[in-house]
Amino acid sequence: MKKIMMKTPLVEIDGDEMTRILWKKIKDELLIPYIDLKTEYYDLALTNREKTNDQVTKDSAEAIKRLGVGVKCATITPNAQRVKEYNLTSMWKSPNGTIRSMLDGTVFRAPLLVKGLKVLLPTWTQPITIARHAYGDVYSGVEGYVNCPGKAEFILPNGERKTIFDFTGNGIVQTMHNTDKSIYSFARSCMNYALDVKKDLWFSTKDTISKIYDHRFKDIFQEVFDNEYKDKFAEAGIEYFYTLIDDAVARIVRSNGGMIWACKNYDGDVMSDMIATAFGSLAMMTSVLVSPEGNFEYEAAHGTVTRHYYNYLKGENTSTNPMATIFAWTGALQKRGQIDNLPELVAFAKKVETASLLTIEEGTMTKDLANIFDGKANMVNSDEFLSAIKEKLDA
Repeated sequence: MKKIMMKTPLVEIDGDEMTRILWKKIKDELLIPYIDLKTEYYDLALTNREKTNDQVTKDSAEAIKRLGVGVKCATITPNAQRVKEYNLTSMWKSPNGTIRSMLDGTVFRAPLLVKGLKVLLPTWTQPITIARHAYGDVYSGVEGYVNCPGKAEFILPNGERKTIFDFTGNGIVQTMHNTDKSIYSFARSCMNYALDVKKDLWFSTKDTISKIYDHRFKDIFQEVFDNEYKDKFAEAGIEYFYTLIDDAVARIVRSNGGMIWACKNYDGDVMSDMIATAFGSLAMMTSVLVSPEGNFEYEAAHGTVTRHYYNYLKGENTSTNPMATIFAWTGALQKRGQIDNLPELVAFAKKVETASLLTIEEGTMTKDLANIFDGKANMVNSDEFLSAIKEKLDA
């Protein structure tokens, strides 16, 4: 069989633990036999981030800027326990946070809908897409532990000083930031995406409490909508809707779905996991970072599946769902094919997606889906699941 040729490499960003194992298996089983796969490889395993003082993370982001399309495996964001486990010299920042900050993009996450999988909220008959701002907030926050009485302040560039808190004892403090430039880009990305897919756009913050920080998001979104998108939305028959985030949660739960829900960075992180779980599994969520310059990074929207990894190292059977990682690869391949005018590459990526969804619909799936499948489920391990998909590709 003649392999499909590629013109431009993808930026391939490898990761950690069980998802790293799946990453190689997906390449070996579903991609390399059919594609002359060209990638520029960056190893973001925690051990290599330690070895390079995290420079490899920054290099991978620069590569995406240069080549336009990247695909990323799940990675470890170390906490104190991980620092000890891996003997790290620093509690390295989230690789996703670093890459998103450097690309200044918006993350769009949507669940994979599969016939037969029960949605935990039966009213949700249409997918809900989370548009997550991918810059700033707590992910670029500066924080510290206060171990003596005293006043914590921050100083604005104009010299204005503001008291954060006057400590009489030990405590903790955190500051965070954002920029008008990034918020404008976020607003336009969300509104362009809504027009592309012709879905209503909801946006939510807590401006009643955060009267400067969150209110700035609200004002910029409204300004961009009124000045640039109001007529376009009306022509497309879609709506822009703002509400407080607590009200948005209540409305979303009672809705039928079908909207794009734009959230600030942390809100989008949490709500995308909630949406994914309610629709089936964290491993059944697509995720793509889109930068204002038109660069794309596709990723799995879940962690490194640590528990399965340690079972795997013991030689035990594991049933890790590879769907999000498969769709990260297929999303990147489709975008690369579209940019490079390679329709056969686009068609192959779609074929892999169809084969993957059909495998589940016919009853073959990993353990996380078996309990929510409306039918007889043939529960298999990760290798068997990938083999079932490959059989469909070869048929």
